[in-house]
Amino acid sequence: MGGEFFMFSGGKGANQAVAAARMGAEVILICKTGDDIFGHRAIDEFKKEGIITEYIQQDASKASGTALILVDERGENEIVVAPGANETLTPVDIDAVTPLIAEAGILLLQLEIPLESVVAAATKGHALDTKVILNPAPAQVLPATIFPCLYLITPNETEAETLTGIKVSDAISASLAAEILLQAGVQNVIITLGAQGAFFKNDHMEIMVTAPSVNAVDTTAAGDVFNGVLAVEMLAGASWHTAISMACKAAAMSVTRMGAQASMPYRNEIAANEAH
Repeated sequence: MGGEFFMFSGGKGANQAVAAARMGAEVILICKTGDDIFGHRAIDEFKKEGIITEYIQQDASKASGTALILVDERGENEIVVAPGANETLTPVDIDAVTPLIAEAGILLLQLEIPLESVVAAATKGHALDTKVILNPAPAQVLPATIFPCLYLITPNETEAETLTGIKVSDAISASLAAEILLQAGVQNVIITLGAQGAFFKNDHMEIMVTAPSVNAVDTTAAGDVFNGVLAVEMLAGASWHTAISMACKAAAMSVTRMGAQASMPYRNEIAANEAH
């Protein structure tokens, strides 16, 4: 027997878009939903967040992507995803938004759409001199061709191990895993370490940024908050340490609340929390 049941808006790309929008960025979301109650609700909520939705497609032949998330008493989660319409976002759809990618300051990607579409978007972004950030989640092995297209990759411990074969648990092991990703062609690497914070490395420097200590009730979407906030701070020209620190603070705040998008802080909330 389980406990309480809640229904929240989510999806990795959607979560990252909302996190970025709440930090004040202009966000264009490229995705597909089903032509169903979840898809319509999602688009309505994106509009309320100020996200540009005119490039969201609705696929009448597929249900909107959904996830069943089990949260334990420590706030940790296990997630089963039914991709639905997410699976029908193709490289052809990516080609159709080439002008948007060219104009973007940052192209933020994750792995809840087909891998071939992620590769197509990263390749295009790199060719157009747009900074490409890949959050390689959910964890899977990636083709070698994608790494040289990435300005930044942001795996967590599990994802870093999937990509490099190194079990990551602290800054020392994170540095070893990051070096493999740098050698593969990525320009910058951030490995998120949950409550420990995040580790950054490139060819010139490496830093460990600690996360605030909080009482976690639900870690769902913490990584998405981190990535969305990080992208906005990078776009604003923040230093690596400042950008990662802000992303850690936002993610830490989000895990003290239930849900995915519902848990995401606004910039003024983070500032108010820092003031205390």
